[in-house]
Amino acid sequence: MRRDRARQRALLSVGSIVAVLLALTGSASADTATTGSAGGGRCGADAACVPQTVVLDGRTLRLTRDRARAGDPGLRQEVRALTARADTLVDQGPWSVMDKPQTPPGGDRHDYLSQAPYWWPSQPSTADNPQGCPYVQRDGVRNPEVDTITDHAERGKMFDAVYTLTLAWYYTGNPGYARRAELDLRTWFTDPATRMNPNLQHTQIIPCKTDGRGIGIIDFSQQFTDILDATSLLDTGAPGWTASDHREMHSWYDQYLQWLLTSGNAADEAAATNNHGSFFDMQEAALALATGRAGLARDIVEAAGSKRLDSQLAADGSQPQEISRTRSWHYSTFNLVALTRLADVGRKVGVDLWHYTTPAGASLSRAVDYLLPAATGAADWTAPELSFHAYAATDVVHAAADAGDHAARTAVPKLQAPPGGDLWRLRPAAEQLDSIEG
Repeated sequence: MRRDRARQRALLSVGSIVAVLLALTGSASADTATTGSAGGGRCGADAACVPQTVVLDGRTLRLTRDRARAGDPGLRQEVRALTARADTLVDQGPWSVMDKPQTPPGGDRHDYLSQAPYWWPSQPSTADNPQGCPYVQRDGVRNPEVDTITDHAERGKMFDAVYTLTLAWYYTGNPGYARRAELDLRTWFTDPATRMNPNLQHTQIIPCKTDGRGIGIIDFSQQFTDILDATSLLDTGAPGWTASDHREMHSWYDQYLQWLLTSGNAADEAAATNNHGSFFDMQEAALALATGRAGLARDIVEAAGSKRLDSQLAADGSQPQEISRTRSWHYSTFNLVALTRLADVGRKVGVDLWHYTTPAGASLSRAVDYLLPAATGAADWTAPELSFHAYAATDVVHAAADAGDHAARTAVPKLQAPPGGDLWRLRPAAEQLDSIEG
């Protein structure tokens, strides 16, 4: 039923999309010639182009880029940290779903495949039961067996490489960074020999139990918006990035969004009430905006207030469904990454999720404020946590501060920098900074 409503929203939103486009094309503003079309237009070699990013703010990026390329001393440390990271990635990859030794249950190696990380064999391996079935769940304890399927790890490396390299090109103009990001994108998404099919039908399989679950969509949703923004940055005139590259990537985006709107596994994930549901909404809204469906994006963000925040946030700002986990700090920050990035999408379609208040009196700002004592070292985190890293909250605190949260703004100088440095000013949207693997 939820999928039917989503499809109806997509159809009903056509009128609102047309209205938005007419308003944009009818504007006399000087920016209409340089910002590209809705859904990720290209601007060629126009140096004044404002990137049509869906999470990051394009105008902020343009201004920061101009300062960085002019040698602003206030940005030198961050640019050095970013390029140092990019330099380690120019010779890695490219990666492909075809690298894995296994064939997914559907029989096509172009399909993405992953295994549920917290499920373990309950019996010794025998000739009659080589996999040790049935599998049982051990929350927060990762089964190393999942790493024999390479798609999950390589997907993470590819996402990180594309985003880092693209940002490094954008701020420095070094063509080598862009060309490597382009190779990584073509290899994973568009080259017929190595591309991934635009579906997640076989994510987080459980041996002897299921050939794929909606819960596995989070393999992509937690970071896929970085790819959407990276291609928007490349669209501003990256060397080697062609109109054909743009069309092929957006064709992949269209097909993937259609799968999310119609798949049973996607419907299951959309119904999740914890961080899985938050990340699903974030990914779907960002994809809708990237593919020109602004009305659908707006509907998703507007619904998130009552659908996500009302049920996820307690009056004091804690997140009961996340704080009960064995990795309570990780998951509390993790869910806020999704919600703050969803709020970033909301800004672009006229929805202010930051100032939404739940019936209990909670808000995104209050949820971030709940983390501040532990994030700044003023108090210990007392909930269960197998591997506490204060820096995991750094980005969501930055996001709250930028949204006008006074307590968060005061806390920023006291935050612990993540490994590799605090890059917030170069990519001001929250990322998950700690690893679930500890």
